[in-house]
Amino acid sequence: MTEKKRILTGDRPTGKLHIGHLVGSIQNRVELQDKYECIFIIADLHMLTTKPARGDIIAMRENLRHMVLDYLACGIDPEKSVIYLQSAVPATYELNLFFENMVSVNRLSGLPSLKDMARNAHIDPENVPFGLLGYPVLQSADILLPRAHYVPVGKDNAAHVEVTRDIARRFNQCYGDVFPMPEAMMSPVPTLVGTDGKGKMSKSAGNCIFLSDDAKTVVKKVRGMYTDPKRVHADVPGTVEGNPVFDYHDIFNKDKDEVLDLKERYRKGAVGDVEVKDKLAAALNLFLEPIRERRLSFENEKGLVEEILYRGTNKMNEIAAETMKAVHQAMGVAGTWKKISRVARERQNAV
Repeated sequence: MTEKKRILTGDRPTGKLHIGHLVGSIQNRVELQDKYECIFIIADLHMLTTKPARGDIIAMRENLRHMVLDYLACGIDPEKSVIYLQSAVPATYELNLFFENMVSVNRLSGLPSLKDMARNAHIDPENVPFGLLGYPVLQSADILLPRAHYVPVGKDNAAHVEVTRDIARRFNQCYGDVFPMPEAMMSPVPTLVGTDGKGKMSKSAGNCIFLSDDAKTVVKKVRGMYTDPKRVHADVPGTVEGNPVFDYHDIFNKDKDEVLDLKERYRKGAVGDVEVKDKLAAALNLFLEPIRERRLSFENEKGLVEEILYRGTNKMNEIAAETMKAVHQAMGVAGTWKKISRVARERQNAV
């Protein structure tokens, strides 16, 4: 029987997941876990690059719990996949240190994604922390520690996988073949625009619909959605293309005949935005209700999230130990300490 290829992906524990996460990555992960050996990282160390305060660290504890509950509610199965806490795997720190010597500052500083992260975190470009500059190096350690073959990413993180490949190639050239060349696995679903129509859905922008939002909240958020700004009255023909309300209908409304009817009438100026939005809210709630029910069921199981993270992190530590044994042997770092220990013990025994 052929062994399954391994996948590494995950999220920073910034809070509850939204429908953009669902269509952009989570649904894809649910399908992938039946085809690959999937490892999902709760990347709390990455949070420190932009949120290093103690209060932020403490808040992560609740955030990661929400994240795991959302994973489970969407269909990620801890019996099929590994879900682990990044900071609880000590080998991550060690491998990150080794990899920092495998890439240049110029290579990292030229990544547009880091500039975007600094700007979004309101960090002065002239005072970017070393940890943020090294964000892709830490990602490389995450990917290569389990010796992953594929990394599902969006376009904004594809360049980071290339950095990982550069580091793996450099390490293998210096010390011998230890790491595979991981490949970016591009998400089949485009980025979901936020409810304000201004870029992708994000918690920091306040333009998202959470998977755990109740029905009334969904209705309120949908009614406030950005639509065709040129359409001041219901009898004015409107634009469907690029209209977030209809983008959401295409993804979440299972009644395709209704969607086609709404589009046709919208273009003719024969339907108001209120009706279009109310039908979207109804479709979204129909889509989200099973997820909300499963989430509540998992939330009521005391200690479930902690048990899943405990088992997953222990499994990841076992995988990491195998990788670091190969790394130490290849680099020769383990041999130095072994020789020192052997000579010291011989001296102690001789006394």
